Amino acid sequence: MARNEQQKVDDPVLEVNDLSIDFHLRTHILHAVRNVGFTLHRGRTLALVGESGSGKSVTARALLRIIDSAARVTSGTITLDTDGKKTDLNTLGENSKEIRAIRGGRIGLIFQEPMSSLSPVHTIGSQIIEALRLHRNMDKASAKQETIELLRQVEIPDPAAMADRYTFEFSGGMRQRAMIAMALACDPDILIADEPTTALDVTTQAEILDLIKRLQVSRGMAMLLITHDLGVVAEVADEVAVMRFGRIVETGPVDDIFHAPQHAYTKDLLGSTVRLEKGATTSSGGTEKRQPVLSVRGLTKVFGGETSWFGKGAYALKAVDSASFDLHAGESLGIVGESGSGKTTLGRLILRTVEPTEGQVIYRPGDGSETDVTRLDKQGMRNFHRHVRLVFQDPFSSLNPRMTVKQIVGDPLFVTGTARGKALESRVGELLEMVGLDPAAMERYPHAFSGGQRQRIGIARALALDPKIIIADEATSALDVSIRAQILDLLLEVRKRLNLSFIFISHDISVVRYFCDRVAVMHRGKIVEIGSAEQICDAPKEDYTKALISAVPNPDPRNKRMLHRTRFTA
Repeated sequence: MARNEQQKVDDPVLEVNDLSIDFHLRTHILHAVRNVGFTLHRGRTLALVGESGSGKSVTARALLRIIDSAARVTSGTITLDTDGKKTDLNTLGENSKEIRAIRGGRIGLIFQEPMSSLSPVHTIGSQIIEALRLHRNMDKASAKQETIELLRQVEIPDPAAMADRYTFEFSGGMRQRAMIAMALACDPDILIADEPTTALDVTTQAEILDLIKRLQVSRGMAMLLITHDLGVVAEVADEVAVMRFGRIVETGPVDDIFHAPQHAYTKDLLGSTVRLEKGATTSSGGTEKRQPVLSVRGLTKVFGGETSWFGKGAYALKAVDSASFDLHAGESLGIVGESGSGKTTLGRLILRTVEPTEGQVIYRPGDGSETDVTRLDKQGMRNFHRHVRLVFQDPFSSLNPRMTVKQIVGDPLFVTGTARGKALESRVGELLEMVGLDPAAMERYPHAFSGGQRQRIGIARALALDPKIIIADEATSALDVSIRAQILDLLLEVRKRLNLSFIFISHDISVVRYFCDRVAVMHRGKIVEIGSAEQICDAPKEDYTKALISAVPNPDPRNKRMLHRTRFTA
């Protein structure tokens, strides 16, 4: 019998009271967490939600005494109840024997990004074995058998063989399963899951959430789920605490939070989420009667397959397999699918930043001419890239930190010789106003802007040369839900004003439903279904599409979509 089964479900296992944490920075003191309090109960899940910078992760890490060296706990208690013995974790030294026994032993932690949390130079099995021998005093043989059993519990196929593999040999979902196995290795009382599915596509996310929930129930653990995805909260949480600016502004049962929110901030978060679920009125109407601005025909990309030095053919991967579609003026076409389905490669093939193996990309600028992009020389590609621009996924890494906003947005104008001096400055000002930023801020650097503002700067740069088509590759996935809705509304406004066409690549179905007129679904390099956003999201025809749509979390705890999801078997 597991230790947790001896305790009564719903018993308090950890209580946080009046917790405050300050960061002592070079120029000032940042009050990251202020007077936070909550209770974790056995067998129940508390979701800690809020936007980036609200203090969620800092609060969770304080429970394990692994906060940044610049941080100080200025007040409060963190009381852990283990087999009737109560311990205030704040009284334990950060590197003391007692707190090290609690980390991983009494409290397990699933990190957001397993690739950076797991060692790349040790096998998955050896990392779990190390935790077992440290916390449970097992001999090596027993630890190896327990590791295989843990990998079996988290549904990793052929666990004995997979235990001897390295992190880079696992897919994203498999890495997260291995991280869960490690977190559960010592049968903890509490599981902290810090954004455990943020980097995963919807079907993998559904599998991981289902797995975590089943393991939590079977082991009787308390769980603290940290997320900004309210759909995930509605699917798995029992109680919710909403954080803003370091404070908990509202707490209560999940049904009360979703159906009778009291605080204005909670209402705004829910409003942004529900609005994306409903979809915007984006239809460009009658596109079938007009000539497409872009036609893709039989576009294919094969990686590998060349003959090796030893005369043997290498393994060939068809990343994109005979993709065909049309894009009309003023239309938004969404490209959706799981990780590895070929979405991003398709976008790069259109731009020819990756050379296609086969197929054509026909561009029609609107003057009656046609251009086969796959046959263009270097100068022709430069001209094409003036008409087709890219908005990147990450607003932090896509902007040069050493360039001012004026230099970043004006760079395409300067490089192409379109504008110089006062004319360039005037155009940059117009572009910043168009995306809702103050032109007076053009001399500032990217670090002075928030994530949403940086994405607006990236959009302004993409619009600088008056393009006909924008390819947006996961352009909102790094943003909080309320900022995401703002950026999508901005893109809708810009699209209408400039009659732009969009190819919108995303794994977020709600974003595609909101923004796109039509949707193409990709699976293993092929477009398996294409249709209107309404038809794809509400009445999909293909089995794969049905599985993809049914795995999307529904932001309503009274209608948990993932409980009845369709599973696809190829």
